[in-house]
Amino acid sequence: MHSSHPKVLIVDDDPMHLEIYGLLMKQAGYEALPVLVRFTGTEIPRDQPLGLALLDYRLNSAKTSPEYAQEIRSIYPQVPILVLSDLWALPTDIAPFVSGFVRKGEPAKLLESVSQHFMAPSAPNARHAQASVE
Repeated sequence: MHSSHPKVLIVDDDPMHLEIYGLLMKQAGYEALPVLVRFTGTEIPRDQPLGLALLDYRLNSAKTSPEYAQEIRSIYPQVPILVLSDLWALPTDIAPFVSGFVRKGEPAKLLESVSQHFMAPSAPNARHAQASVE
């Protein structure tokens, strides 16, 4: 059964973060698609009607966050990616692949950024590719 709520991919290496951000998205009316990445090199799910991706910057994973951003971008070229981090600014290594940056521990700012991406005139509710706390 298809959900009518916009779907948000959440990529993190911490199960607690996935749960927190998933609950936050659900409370705001979005459907969360959590992906736990660790040292196994977890693949990003394909063929999902995503509207947005949230990506933790500091990952204890087989892949770096810029590598995951590139993977997300190749699978879902039109889906905006927001980076979550405790850093003060967007790191330059991931900047070419993402649409925005939100500091962790700022849930109101995160929800504002997410809703802005869904309300943007060029952003449909679901985009689909064809083929605190740290």
